Amino acid sequence: MVKCPRCGYENSASSTYCDNCAYLLTDQNGNRLNSRKSKGWRLGVAKKIIIVMFIIVIALLLFSFIYNTTQPDNETSLNVITDDGNNHHVASYPYTAVVEYNGYWYGKMGDPNYLVEQSGSGRGKMLLDCAAWERVHIEAQKQDSNDGPLTIKLYKNDQVVAENSTTAVGGSVSINYNY
Repeated sequence: MVKCPRCGYENSASSTYCDNCAYLLTDQNGNRLNSRKSKGWRLGVAKKIIIVMFIIVIALLLFSFIYNTTQPDNETSLNVITDDGNNHHVASYPYTAVVEYNGYWYGKMGDPNYLVEQSGSGRGKMLLDCAAWERVHIEAQKQDSNDGPLTIKLYKNDQVVAENSTTAVGGSVSINYNY
């Protein structure tokens, strides 16, 4: 009996071709061919898929480890601000916005791209920490029909650097300050 190297079928000793898959079992001189064509590894498709999946998993784990170890934590990141409430820092450029009006008013103050809203009556004061801003924008509007003056002032180090007012009923006023 001769075992076919391709399909493993047991053929009769006189067979030149495999009876199952027609693989050539002898050469032109009638000598039996070596059952192995090459001495390399012979892996099935399933084993190859498992090896490729194992390599992919190892690569993903390695990438995840490298990514997580190279990212800054919250304490060293420049993009994350943490505050435990115990530290009080004074800004390098402390600005104060003051709204004065004998009635109800509504205002927006701060960086033109990030305005903080506030409403009140009478005199209102808001500390603006503008150290990183290029501009300061303040706007206020009357919320009643009083014709008294609505005044907004921008203070820097306790000195008025910009001021604007209106006496119109329902009027609004604004300041755009570039420093």
